[in-house]
Amino acid sequence: MAFDYKKEYKEYYMPKCKPEIVDVPPMNYIAVRGKGDPNEEGGTYQQAISVLYAVAYTLKMSYKTEYKIKGFFEYVVPPLEGFWWQDDVDGVNYADKSGFNWISVIRLPDFVTKHDFDWAVQTAAKKKKLDCSSAEFMTIEEGLCVQMMHMGSYDNEPETVALMDAFLMQQGYKNDINTTRLHHEIYLSDPRKVAPEKRKTVIRHPIKKCKN
Repeated sequence: MAFDYKKEYKEYYMPKCKPEIVDVPPMNYIAVRGKGDPNEEGGTYQQAISVLYAVAYTLKMSYKTEYKIKGFFEYVVPPLEGFWWQDDVDGVNYADKSGFNWISVIRLPDFVTKHDFDWAVQTAAKKKKLDCSSAEFMTIEEGLCVQMMHMGSYDNEPETVALMDAFLMQQGYKNDINTTRLHHEIYLSDPRKVAPEKRKTVIRHPIKKCKN
């Protein structure tokens, strides 16, 4: 049975439909940065997703090649995730999707080194005839966060965020979103296959304790 990060680390991928506080350890990711409307057909966001999956599946299937990764075990490719922000905007303006900056990521197993990653980028580019040079090996340490499962359309996220904000106030915390700690989404549903009202998305915000 292939190792499934969603099932083995439910505390990070399967929160309840109510806010909770979680301490997220450092994790390594395949990452691609960009700017623009994620819904634009053939736009930079969709191109980035193609690069992420090309590299992710090259690593996943590496055991069938001559390249051997030390400590490798079979696993399910983790879900797509995204860190989002807008310049000079406090919070998120969902109406201005063209103003989004984003870092799209897919988690890497701990056994994947930078050397393994570089091999996968080169191999994916050659096999898929796709420029994968935008892919980065990135370590992110989120630390203390509030998170919640959002059910439904991405455009309805403000309702879930409002519940998270109210929970923080009750618990003596506040949001700590800045240039390095960002609004984070984990996509558990494929938008090409799942109706908007049935989509599951983990929403996670960095937080800090309020000073008395």
